Formats: sequence, C-alpha cells, structure tokens
Amino acid sequence: MQSIRRIFISILVLAMVACGESMTDKPGSSAEMNESRAGLSTGEQPALSESERLEKSLAEIEEQMGVKLFVDPWTGDLDRMAKERVIRVLTVYGVGRYYLDGAQEKGITYEWYKQFEDFVNERLGKKHLRVHVVFIPVARDQLIPALISGRGDIAAAGLTITPEREELVDFSNPVTKKLSELLVTGPSAPPVKTIDDLAGKRIFVRASSSDRASLDVLNLHFEERGLDAIVIEDAPEQLEDMDILEMVAAGMLEWAIVDDYKARLWAAIFEELKVRDDLVFRSGGFIAPAFRKNSPLLAEALNEFVKTHKEGTLHGNMLINRYLKDFNWAKNALEAEDYQRFQKVADIFAKYGNQYGVDYLMVAAQGYQESRLNQNARSRAGAIGIMQLLPSTAADANVGIPDISTAESNIHAGIKYLDFIRNRYFSDPSVDRFNQTMFAFAAYNAGPARIRKLRAMAAEQGYDPNIWFDNVEVMAARDIGSETVQYVANILKYYFAYTMTVKTQLERQQIRKETGID
Repeated sequence: MQSIRRIFISILVLAMVACGESMTDKPGSSAEMNESRAGLSTGEQPALSESERLEKSLAEIEEQMGVKLFVDPWTGDLDRMAKERVIRVLTVYGVGRYYLDGAQEKGITYEWYKQFEDFVNERLGKKHLRVHVVFIPVARDQLIPALISGRGDIAAAGLTITPEREELVDFSNPVTKKLSELLVTGPSAPPVKTIDDLAGKRIFVRASSSDRASLDVLNLHFEERGLDAIVIEDAPEQLEDMDILEMVAAGMLEWAIVDDYKARLWAAIFEELKVRDDLVFRSGGFIAPAFRKNSPLLAEALNEFVKTHKEGTLHGNMLINRYLKDFNWAKNALEAEDYQRFQKVADIFAKYGNQYGVDYLMVAAQGYQESRLNQNARSRAGAIGIMQLLPSTAADANVGIPDISTAESNIHAGIKYLDFIRNRYFSDPSVDRFNQTMFAFAAYNAGPARIRKLRAMAAEQGYDPNIWFDNVEVMAARDIGSETVQYVANILKYYFAYTMTVKTQLERQQIRKETGID
C-alpha cells in the first residue's frame, strides 16, 4: 500500500502545480486576456488555497466544454442527460471497484458503466452525438445527497437497497444475488461463539452504511432480551471497507461487518482475517444502482441493461472474476506500475508544460492517451515514444529536436510540437486559450489542415468555429469519424480522472493517518 500512497501524494503536488499554471501563456504573450480562464491569481486578487485552485480549474474546464460535470448541479431524466451528452456516475474510490491505473480508470464500476454508455448510445442512434459516462468520486455519505442535489445522475458504489434509502431515491433491478452481512474478525478479537457475545462490545461502522442499520435492529433485539447494546462507533465516511478490514487485519480493530463477497475477497488478501459465515447480521439484501426519483427513462434503460449485465450473467461474472476474485492481480494493482511510470516522467511534463504554457496534467493525459506513458512504444507508422512522434516531425525546424529516443527529449518534442500547432494554426484572438489547446490536440491527432477545414465547415453550417465541444467536434464526427472526437474527449476524461480522484484521495489519506492506518 505504501507505493500507491506515495504516488497519490506526488500526483497531488503535481495537480496543485497544474492548477496554479493551468492553461497559462508563455512569457511575452497576451496573458492578461487569458488570465481569468487560466485560473491564475493576479496581484489584485486574493491568493487561492490549493483546494480552491483545483476546484476553480475544474469549473473552468466545465465552462469551456459546455458540459456541467461537477461544479454546477443540474437534474433531469435520461433525455436531459442525452441533451447534455453526459451521464455522471457518483462512486467511491477503491481498488477493484473504481481506481486509477496510471491515468486510466479501471474497476468493476468503470467497466460496467462504460458498457452502459455503449448501450445508451446504441439506443440513441448514430445521428446523435455520443453521450459520455464520467465518474465523480465522492465520500460514501455524499453519494445520495450529491445524487439528489444534481451533482450526479447515478450512485454506483455497491449500495444495498434499504427502506430508508428507498424513501429518498429509486433503485434499478438488483445487480447481485442475495447477499449476507457477516462478521469478520482479526488477531485481536476475543472469542465469539454467537452474536450474543457481541453484547456490550464496540464495533466501528460508517453511519451511511446498511451495516449500521443492521446493528440498530440487532440492538433492539438485545434490548428486548435484556442484553447490553452493541456500542456503535462511527467510522469516517472516507474509509472504505478495505481500509477497515486492513485495520482489523493489523489488530487495530477487533472486527468488522461487511457483505459476504467482500469478506471472502479481502480475507484472501489479508490472511489474518477470519470470515464468520455463522454470524449473520442481515441476509437477503440486494445491491443496485440508485438514481433520482421521477426518472422513468433512466429506470427503463438501467433495468433493460441489468438483464444481461448483473452478477450471474456471462458479463457480470467476467467482471467479478477479473476484479474481485483474481487476488494476485489485486495485489499487483496496489503496486500500480503505471503510477511508477508516471512518477518517472512527472517532473519532465511539469518542466516543459511550464516552459510552453500548457496545462501540465492535460498534456500528461495526452501522453497517456498516446502511449500509456511508455517510451518504448512504437507505432506501425513509425511514431515513437511517450508522445508518439515521427522522428521527421521532431527533427523539423519548427521543433528542432532530432533525437527523441529518451523520455525527456520525446516529451519535450511533443509539447513543443503541440505548442507550435497551437500558435501557428489556432492563435486567432477570437479563440480562447482552452479551445486553442483543444484544437491543437485534435490537430495533433488528425493534422492541422484538416482541423482548420473543419472550423470553416462549422462556420458555414451555423456552428461556432471557435469552440471545439459541440461545435467543431460535430464536424469532426461527421467528416472523419469518432477517432479524433474520442481522442480529445479521452484527454479531458484522463484530466478529470487525475484531478477529481486526487481530491477524494487526499481526504482519505488524511483520515487514514488520523486513524493510524499509515
């Protein structure tokens, strides 16, 4: 676990650097015009905290994309989501369910909802611009409040259907078989023969969890029988079940209550854990996605999708096996090789991102889109390295870096080439800095001449030629297909994945330190 902790700390530092330098201009350019969009603080403005800078950066990206993802809440059914071209999935960060492998989002939740994205777009038809699923990590106790307030459209984090939750939100058909909540003990646990032996004992659970409701019911039974109530201590909401089980395995907590499949998963990883199948607190529970009430279109789509994607189906079992039953794989995920690769090149991206006035995290996301940050990558066309440049392009006088065999020279050449494209072809003052960068990304993929042609086409057909998303992007989808549209969209997704997950993970890291895990 230490490796992933160090990596997240380094990403956090870099994210904060990116927020302070986000989309800034090079020395000598017209910085004043773009300063507000860049997230910069001038001498006349109060300095922003690191968290405020990160939040502001996200808000600015949303504004420029014309898509409300995180900052400004909105509500509506699936038709509204199709109009906005985004379905916002609220989830929690955790190995197996939703996590980052480099900049790549992974996990059961990620794959399940990317399949749902394809399902929705197939229903909408080819003439509709693609609707994207984006993931917003939040603390567990914020899942339902954020859903109701319009900061997301689906809550997907292994929520058990309970009467209390059904009063607030609706659920799709269950995605699991019947579940049971079991006791899991560690090396510091005293002997427990029956549930009655827990009377008067202390158990840590999240207040928002179904486990808490189960303990409340059990305490009522204890009271009726004259037994001491279980002392329920609220665990921090930022702690996931794996964190609590890690504390149990280390002897810092005596026991925990978790769903049966989670118990068996983590008992295979933490050998000190003992799963008590004979001590059941609740049985017959089901897990399902939650969504706002009065959303019949979304309910219909989810229920239809669940038929072929729930646990027990071919697809559902594939995901469970891939992420929850392959224990060696899960251990490796904690080492996070892609994060280590990211760490090795992070300073290089920061150095040249700052030099050429390009958002550091955004261009790092481009590098991940191109090669997964692999300097050994080679394309069939002859492009090489992290930024997948042709040697002839790098050697051109406009870039002037003939040797791109090292990670530093390759990244330098890629960022310099991107900056050249941006300044040469898209420096029109009517185009703001953000869209200059989006056009440059598109041109990096499809060629500058082609993107300039698409801008002209956009103007002729009543779209704004100075805006990529929902405007020139439409022309690109029609004229050259989905590749370039997806290329730019992926870079933005990776950017959001970095920044938004970093915020959540920072809170979680702090809680882990306070509770003694680290």
